[in-house]
Amino acid sequence: MTPLADILIRRIAAAGPMTLADYMAECLLHPDHGYYTTRPPFGAKGDFTTAPEISQMFGELMGLALAQAWLDHGAPGRFTLAEPGPGRGTLMADVLRATRGVPGFHHAAQVLLIEASPALRAEQARTLAAWPVAWADSLTDLPEQPLFLVANEFFDALPIRQFTRQGDGWAETMVGLVEGRLRLGRAPAAPLAALAHRLADTAEGDIVEVCPAAAAAMAGIAGRIARHGGAALITDYGGWRSLGDTFQAMEDHAYADPLARPGRADLTAHVDFEALALAAAPCQHAIATQGAFLERLGIAQRAARLAQSLHGAALESHLAATRRLTDPEEMGSLFKTLALCRAGDPLPPGFA
Repeated sequence: MTPLADILIRRIAAAGPMTLADYMAECLLHPDHGYYTTRPPFGAKGDFTTAPEISQMFGELMGLALAQAWLDHGAPGRFTLAEPGPGRGTLMADVLRATRGVPGFHHAAQVLLIEASPALRAEQARTLAAWPVAWADSLTDLPEQPLFLVANEFFDALPIRQFTRQGDGWAETMVGLVEGRLRLGRAPAAPLAALAHRLADTAEGDIVEVCPAAAAAMAGIAGRIARHGGAALITDYGGWRSLGDTFQAMEDHAYADPLARPGRADLTAHVDFEALALAAAPCQHAIATQGAFLERLGIAQRAARLAQSLHGAALESHLAATRRLTDPEEMGSLFKTLALCRAGDPLPPGFA
């Protein structure tokens, strides 16, 4: 039993079952025992590897796409270049390196990382030591000025609520106790106004997940862009309209029981891109699979250029990384990129 498991068991014993959202929030962000506050989750020594850790090409192409969007939007003289959930800072480092040659881009950019974890801030500071970077705790701290934002695997870690359809009502998944151990159960079914529209496309027993925190975060991002201009490129895994149980845990690069070791495994769920797009109104949006988006940005040409100087194991690793990012059987189809900009402004490269 982990220290956090003991805390949660005592809490549930005293107050009753907790929602999946509350459980996820405690497991990921508990100040003393939360996953993101106690360990480095990224890379070979962590529990999962994200696209920027797989290849520098991901961040380079994202950065150049944002820089071109900045030019297409009139190259505002002061803007926020932001990343929520920046991990070790690898993505932003690649973005900044790739855009050094864009005249005026760095001079106009105020780089802002949205990160609440002191441990991760320290890691990001080491990665980005060569660049002027500031930090904020929340997306609500974004300045009121043009915003160019990149996010990768940020929304999947936000706490979800999960509901199972029963008749015309919805039974919420809860975390309770069975013989002193954490177990999933369901609250009694009841009508739910927020899911009334899903009665038309679901059947008895279907599971739908909602993420209130994602909608709020997206509304904040879109609000800045709608008021001041800019663009956002948001990449994550998921689909269009939630359906099915996608709550999962990752530990040591393998799937794990999400209730077995609270605070020791990463907890995530698939992103509902339809819900994100709806929350982004009145901004316009477009969506593509990660593979298609990177191909449109020229990843094949960039990969070929990098391959010219590689041999042996290094070349094989590079080719494998390219496949992993783009192949439909790997990350190419499950991962999507959602682009946002103000209505009437040109969409970022790869979506025009």
